[in-house]
Amino acid sequence: MSVTITDVTILDPRSPFHGKKTNVLIKQGKITAIGKRATGGRQTLAAKGAYLSPGWFDLQAHFCDPGEEHKEDLDSGRAAAMAGGFTEVALLPNTKPVIQTKNDIKYLTRDNRHALVQIQPVAAVSVDTAGEDFTEMEDLHAAGAVAFSDGLQPLHNTDLLRKSLQYVQKFNGLVIDRPQEKWLSRFGVMNESRHSALLGMKGMPALAEEVAVARDLQLLAYTGGRLHLSNISTAGAVAQIRQARKKGLPVTCDVALHNLLYSDEALLDYDTVYKVNPPLRTPADIKALVKGLQDGTIDAIVSGHQPQDEESKKLEFDRAAYGMNNLQVALPLLVRLLPHLPLELLIEKLTSGPRKVLRLPQPVIKEDEAANLTLFDTTTEWRYDSQSNRSKSTNSPLFGSSVQGKVRAVFNNGQTRVF
Repeated sequence: MSVTITDVTILDPRSPFHGKKTNVLIKQGKITAIGKRATGGRQTLAAKGAYLSPGWFDLQAHFCDPGEEHKEDLDSGRAAAMAGGFTEVALLPNTKPVIQTKNDIKYLTRDNRHALVQIQPVAAVSVDTAGEDFTEMEDLHAAGAVAFSDGLQPLHNTDLLRKSLQYVQKFNGLVIDRPQEKWLSRFGVMNESRHSALLGMKGMPALAEEVAVARDLQLLAYTGGRLHLSNISTAGAVAQIRQARKKGLPVTCDVALHNLLYSDEALLDYDTVYKVNPPLRTPADIKALVKGLQDGTIDAIVSGHQPQDEESKKLEFDRAAYGMNNLQVALPLLVRLLPHLPLELLIEKLTSGPRKVLRLPQPVIKEDEAANLTLFDTTTEWRYDSQSNRSKSTNSPLFGSSVQGKVRAVFNNGQTRVF
């Protein structure tokens, strides 16, 4: 299939056409022409007012497959990712069974050869993510694991984290931790603040994250290796990582979309759709996270996609499951950040940022390059409801409402999907 995209603005600092409005011709999965001579595609996409960027990469999502396919499976997850603008997704290992063997990696990647959305598997650091015994990380790396993490489970075992950072140096691997000190956060269900006191709920203090970040950074300084801190949510954590990077420590980090947009005030109605972990914090924390994106302390924005079925969310708040469904509505959520952050920076955190963290190849918008692209606009309004939803789950604050910002098409692996 050949496609001509007309009057589109290129968003790719690595491209000679960055910031220019032009035409792009895609044939057989390659960018064959850019400019006035880029014509003749069997399909034409009029893209005035729209943007074309490298394909978006989600550094953290959960597809619940294998084991909980009623919440999400690989097919529905890929469909939600495409509709959300993502051409590659790194999946957490917290499935049933946990992603911890070569066969598990093969299961996740078995359709990559033919799929538009490429799954990049993150394998467990510890067996069953229990924090006790090591997985066979070198074998998992050879099988295709792009990083190692216990995913939704913080790496509580200090010795295990220390030795993991040492072990992955054999193959220049990456260890990912979601920093949270378990005793300080035990039984907590939301941010510890005046709002948690008002609601009568046990809180997770910012200190729980910041103590864990300090520990992780000290271990990294001691052992060497490469460390990524996932789902940073507090001002103190951002400050520590900023200082560590100034000292030259090889640490990277990301932030989830919902932690950039919602504060713990959203929980005042006990709405479990806002129950996430790490929890929604304060406006001051959000301001610090935004600054961290601006100054380069935070490398990537992740969807934090964690789908839940209705039975897991429609419960008393302390019994409800954590998680928010963000993959398909990542762009409408990003649009809400535009008053505070420029579009070019936001797209960088979804494209080059995540790939740099994982040291994966960077797609570039120039002639004779493979077409790994996302076409989108920030103005089109559409309704996110049961008709448009591609996920199996609906645990999103935006579900049932009109949103702004629409993905128009995605291109990858020789395939095109137009919406």
